[in-house]
Amino acid sequence: MHHIAVILAGGIGRRVGGNVPKQLLPLNDGRSVLEHAVDAFEQAPDIEAIVLVMHSDWMAKCEEMLLLNAWQKVVRLVPGGKERWESSVHAIEAVQEWAQERKWQEEEVNVLLHDAARPFVSQRIIADVCAALETHEAVTVAVPCVDTMYKSLTPDPSPEGEGDKYVTEIPDRRTMMRAQTPQSFRLKVIRQAYELVLQSSPCGGELERGFTDDCGVVHRVMPHIPIYIVAGEERNRKITYAEDI
Repeated sequence: MHHIAVILAGGIGRRVGGNVPKQLLPLNDGRSVLEHAVDAFEQAPDIEAIVLVMHSDWMAKCEEMLLLNAWQKVVRLVPGGKERWESSVHAIEAVQEWAQERKWQEEEVNVLLHDAARPFVSQRIIADVCAALETHEAVTVAVPCVDTMYKSLTPDPSPEGEGDKYVTEIPDRRTMMRAQTPQSFRLKVIRQAYELVLQSSPCGGELERGFTDDCGVVHRVMPHIPIYIVAGEERNRKITYAEDI
């Protein structure tokens, strides 16, 4: 099997604020969030290649970063889309092109889609995901919920999350898990999943309304494919707000 990592850095991180995307902000050691994320997969023995998805306005900065770090596994730099799902689609197309150039069969290629905003993914997680992909077509990473979970009356459409909310359900937290990345699939599976959704909603309307990650797409349109869960880590946290930096 061939394992190709995709680092999704196409967003601009509105919730962090400022004029620089959160993936380009420096952490305590002076290196950016994105550099930490790419380094993790650059160092992973199972990863053969990396596709890096970047916001179109910051492609030049990303190219500078590539030269500075001399990453050997980054084989494609792809402009991101307006929404996360578009970035995933662009990345999948790039992976498919890379695999075809090497005459690899889709059934032999695994895609690990990782959020650049998770800079501390461990080598253990990456290795466990790659091992799981040997026998599973879809693999995700998750940690158990330790907080009580509430389901509210309606999702708040406002970006600030303001407005009145009321508790309508309190699910058993023992059955709940918090999703992390990488979320990983056989190339054929994730490609077909997005194709199926886009056939029913050519402009991506359903994707924008109903999906927040790649597993959600596969689970909705290919429910016959089980999604195996690899144990995540609290350290593999997502940088969302300014205080997270």
